[in-house]
Amino acid sequence: MKKSVLVFILLVSVIGIKCQNDMKTEYNKLTDEEKRVIINKGTEKPFTGKYDEYFEDGVYLCKQCNAPLYKSEDKFDSGCGWPAFDDEIPGAVKHIPDKDGVRTEIVCSNCGAHLGHVFEGEGFTDTDTRHCVNSISLIFEPAKIIQPESAEYDTAIFAAGCFWGVEHHLKLAKGVVSTEVGYTGGKTTNPSYKEVCYMNTGHAEAVRVVFNPALTDFETLAKLFFEIHDPGQLNRQGPDVGDQYRSEVFYFNEDQRQTTLRLIDTLKAKGYSVVTKVTHATDFYPAEEYHQDYYEKTGSNPYCHIYKKKF
Repeated sequence: MKKSVLVFILLVSVIGIKCQNDMKTEYNKLTDEEKRVIINKGTEKPFTGKYDEYFEDGVYLCKQCNAPLYKSEDKFDSGCGWPAFDDEIPGAVKHIPDKDGVRTEIVCSNCGAHLGHVFEGEGFTDTDTRHCVNSISLIFEPAKIIQPESAEYDTAIFAAGCFWGVEHHLKLAKGVVSTEVGYTGGKTTNPSYKEVCYMNTGHAEAVRVVFNPALTDFETLAKLFFEIHDPGQLNRQGPDVGDQYRSEVFYFNEDQRQTTLRLIDTLKAKGYSVVTKVTHATDFYPAEEYHQDYYEKTGSNPYCHIYKKKF
C-alpha cells in the first residue's frame, strides 16, 4: 500500500512538470539599470520609457524571464508617464501589498521581477484599474502578420502532445517548407500559453506545417505524425496530461479528412489503439516566440516523441 501511494505521488509530480517548467528557468542577463528597477524595486523616470506612448499590436513579456504579462489590446494612454494596462494575462501578474501600506506592488508571477504598481478607482477605463509598469521591466513581442502561403504550397495542422517535439520531427521531413507551433481547436481568441495550460480554453498545442506538394504529400506527413506519438493516449502524451495534449488532425479539405480516416483504419487493423480526433481546421494562433523551434534553440531532444515505424 505504501509503495502504491509513493508511485501515485511521483506520477502527480511528473505530470505537473511540463506546464510549470516550460517558462525559462535561466533568466536573461540584466544591465545595472535593469537590476535597479527589476531586482531592487526601483522606478524609471516618467516619460522616458520606450513603451510609454507605444501602441503596436503584440504581447508584453517580462524582461527577466520572457513570461507573457500583458496584451497590447489592454494598454491605454493614462498620461502618467509610464505604460498603463487595464488588465493582465490571467495568472501572469502577482499583486503584493506595498510596505508603505498604501500602494500595491505588481511582480511577474513566474520569476518575481518588479513591474510597478496597480491602482484602482481612477475611472480611466471600464475595468477601473491601472497597471503602472516600468518600460524597463518589459520586452515587446510584435504580433505576427500571417501572409497567405504561395499557391504552390499546401498546409496541414497536427496536434500530438507537446508541440516542441511534434515540430522537431515534422520540420525535418522532406518537402516541408516551414513549421510554426501554436494553439487551435478551442473557444478563446488569441490565447496565451498560460491560458491554454490553466484556463480551460479548449485549445490544443498544435503545429502548422507548410509543405511543397511537388516533394511530399499530406499522407506522408500524416503517417509521420502517427509514428512520432502514441495516438492511443487520450488527452495526454507521455508525462504531459491535459486536453491541450490531445491527438488531433485539423484537416483543410475532404482529401485530408479521408486520408486521415484511412490511416486510422489501417492502424487499428494492425492492432494499434487510436483515439485521434479528426476536425475541420479553424483559426490557428501562433504561440509565443520562445516556443518556436524550441529544440533547435536549446540544442536538446524531444522527451516524449520518439519515432516508431508503424506503416
